[in-house]
Amino acid sequence: MSDQDKDEIQQKIDGFMDKLKHGKLSEQGSFAIASSTLSILRLLIEDSSWKSAQDLMTSVRQEGRGLISRCGQTSVSSIVGNMVRRVLKLIREESSNSEDHSDQVDSLRMNVAANVRCDSLRPIPELKNRLLEGFEELNTELEVASEEIAEQALQHIHANEVILTLGKSQTVEQFLISAADKGRKFQVIVAESAPNYQGQMLATSLAAAKIQTTLIPDSAIFAVMSRVNKVIIGTHRVLANGGLKAITGTNIVALAAKHYSVPIIVCASMHKLTPKHYSSADNEAFSQFASPQDSLRGLDGQIISKVDAYNPIFEYVPPELVTLFISNMGGNAPSYVYRLLSELYHPDDYEL
Repeated sequence: MSDQDKDEIQQKIDGFMDKLKHGKLSEQGSFAIASSTLSILRLLIEDSSWKSAQDLMTSVRQEGRGLISRCGQTSVSSIVGNMVRRVLKLIREESSNSEDHSDQVDSLRMNVAANVRCDSLRPIPELKNRLLEGFEELNTELEVASEEIAEQALQHIHANEVILTLGKSQTVEQFLISAADKGRKFQVIVAESAPNYQGQMLATSLAAAKIQTTLIPDSAIFAVMSRVNKVIIGTHRVLANGGLKAITGTNIVALAAKHYSVPIIVCASMHKLTPKHYSSADNEAFSQFASPQDSLRGLDGQIISKVDAYNPIFEYVPPELVTLFISNMGGNAPSYVYRLLSELYHPDDYEL
């Protein structure tokens, strides 16, 4: 790789980290993070120094590891890792695809599955063009994912239903507004999700869209659940076993819904699907904490000095509490997640 290419990639990475540090990417949502990651990896494809698909995969993997390392134990690192895996899968597919030799298809698949070789069957210029086309398709998939999820709204939201949601998810917001724009009448109960109170922002947005909206404190979730027809929530990450890494409070909502046999629908784009396995006992996986000052505001100073307060941002929700995933690839039960993993990622790339 030339010094100029290295400088351009480093500038992209520095810009990415600067936006991350100042919260600009987080404000725009996971799509902005995934798209920014793709723009960095695209530079590796455009670089003219790689001589084989294996060289390119090595470069992508190394750059991806470095990017993940710089992100640290943040909510961003999983999205970055997922996009690196998608790019690696794209390289594998394009390097093993030979449209002009149909009799070689079976043997090629065996070679890829066994990881015998990953050298391109195409000339490098042709492979590069195919990969860049694949990048465009992948970027388009990211851009329209929320719209494709929203288009399914009328299949799941019926007339005069009472729907409960938690916090603020842009995907869920678009999903609900899409149903309302198409004439479906329903009521939404929004749990405010203290201490960040993101639910207040969602309630304001839904009310502006002429949706009947009620904002409730988190403590009232169990009390109102008996009136709810279904729960529709977003998530930070869909785990390999069909569980969720979601904002704190989601597990309480899920347990209350299970008690009243209320179905839980999770709206999430497939770039949030990760091959990682976690459980409620895995503290390292959910080691992000926010300041508890909002929760302790108003308490006596002497009491606060004697209290150790923890405010975790995320928590684990087991797959048995989830009814259905709605993604840009359609609706699937948690038990089907393993099939989606095989479609999106290669098993050799689960661990970067």
